[in-house]
Amino acid sequence: MNKHIADLTASHPQLTVCAGDIQSAFEILRDCFAAGGKLLLCGNGGSAADCEHISGELLKGFVSRRPLGEAERAALGEPLAAKLQGALPAIPLTGFSAFSTAFGNDVDPEYCFAQLVWALGRPGDTLLGITTSGNSANVLHAASAARARGMAVLGLTGSGGGKLAGLAGVTIRVPETTVHLVQQLHLPVYHALCLMLEEEFFGVQSQA
Repeated sequence: MNKHIADLTASHPQLTVCAGDIQSAFEILRDCFAAGGKLLLCGNGGSAADCEHISGELLKGFVSRRPLGEAERAALGEPLAAKLQGALPAIPLTGFSAFSTAFGNDVDPEYCFAQLVWALGRPGDTLLGITTSGNSANVLHAASAARARGMAVLGLTGSGGGKLAGLAGVTIRVPETTVHLVQQLHLPVYHALCLMLEEEFFGVQSQA
């Protein structure tokens, strides 16, 4: 078992049932980023905040400084290179306020995430849909659009998995059903994934 998954299940024993799916989700994300793909994320309310949180951990150093390589530093020059960090491309679809308000007004707000997936997604990219019930309509539409685009689909849900489980290649179903309890378990799950990805692509380095 991966060290970060082992640490996760030691501190949250109820998540042991998710260990295999967390590992599978990591492998999908690892292969996506290694091939030059990107991660799109969507969710509502607290799950929208989680999308922003995950993106923040991937777009800059999390527990590692992620210094740039020599070729990157040479291309950027100093002092710019000294202020930038290695990153994994992640786009939270929960932003785009001008687009979302216009599309919601002119077309249908339930399809905003799907439109963004269709516009921004490419084959080989990955969509992560976060929904405590697994049944958020706008997330389901986004998953359908991602599948049509040739993207991988991951789900992060409560114990039931909902309809998203039928659309996602891997769904991490934390063993709770009450919204705030599901959300409390989502955070350590995605922190473990971010730690695994950071170690895979950037190694282990001190923030000091």
